[in-house]
Amino acid sequence: MTSRGVALTPMETRRDIILRTARLADQLGYEAFALPEGWGLDSTTTLTEIALLTRRITVVSGVLSIWGRTPATLAMSAATLHQISDGRYVLGLGASTKALVEGFHDVPFHRPADKLRDVTAKVRALLAGERASLDRTPQARALRLGQPAVPDLPIWLAAMGQRTVEVAAELADGWFPAMVARDHLATWAPQVKRRRDQARPLTVAAGPMTVVDTDPATAREVAATYIAWYLCAMGDIYARFVADQGYGADVRAILAANPRPSPHQGVVPATAQAVLDQLTAYGTREQVRDQLEPWHKAADIVMIGLPPGLPWPTIEATLHAAAP
Repeated sequence: MTSRGVALTPMETRRDIILRTARLADQLGYEAFALPEGWGLDSTTTLTEIALLTRRITVVSGVLSIWGRTPATLAMSAATLHQISDGRYVLGLGASTKALVEGFHDVPFHRPADKLRDVTAKVRALLAGERASLDRTPQARALRLGQPAVPDLPIWLAAMGQRTVEVAAELADGWFPAMVARDHLATWAPQVKRRRDQARPLTVAAGPMTVVDTDPATAREVAATYIAWYLCAMGDIYARFVADQGYGADVRAILAANPRPSPHQGVVPATAQAVLDQLTAYGTREQVRDQLEPWHKAADIVMIGLPPGLPWPTIEATLHAAAP
């Protein structure tokens, strides 16, 4: 059975469009709707709206930064959203990026894999009804979460590096990586799944940035703009990650073609077409449906990414074309 979800980006801050997209995804039978949090909307309050406006779709914090909230706050938010959504909530956590952690949260970005492990374990314990683990104030009386325990609430980790992926394999219920090449995921996902206890299956949720248009050239331009912006303007983490998957020459070509990166217009030269082929699905309805099929060999839930700022008719066309 085809399982598909929808994933937005932190740059999508049109709340009315987000809610409209979530409702349509729910109506079309998508399995999950993932809303990230960056430097714009507070995703937990927006997910509350989405949970109240939808009936069956799983709502995912995709993802919350481990640096922006304490483990106690993350556990409270997760347990509350679990109640509001009638059990349709997934807590997604990620190590974020140095630029966002230090430039927005004013927190030193140090040993992110260790931080991800620590926060995930503490949140998991609180959701299970255990007392808070106190590192800075061990003399204090440790408290429990003041609402019913939710030990089975799923936690997905947006891990990309080797060490954070190891944390996901050990502690998470789901792995939700970004900017992972389709062919690389097909070989990587089985390896990650083999690292864990087989009694606790790991859900792999990943997919391409997707754009449907009657004009394939227009769809390519939108997809290329998104890829160029992420590789050229979001620090070096995404460029390094894609290059490490075997696309170093392609990444260098994209960097050279975008000396002044813009979120509104970007270039992926023909010599770097492989990056678009691996990270995106674009074109007409029929072309996109064909491009999505290979993703099911690697992902349990193929997440349809929507570039920020798309006009509503394009979002509607894309969701209908990619619907399960």
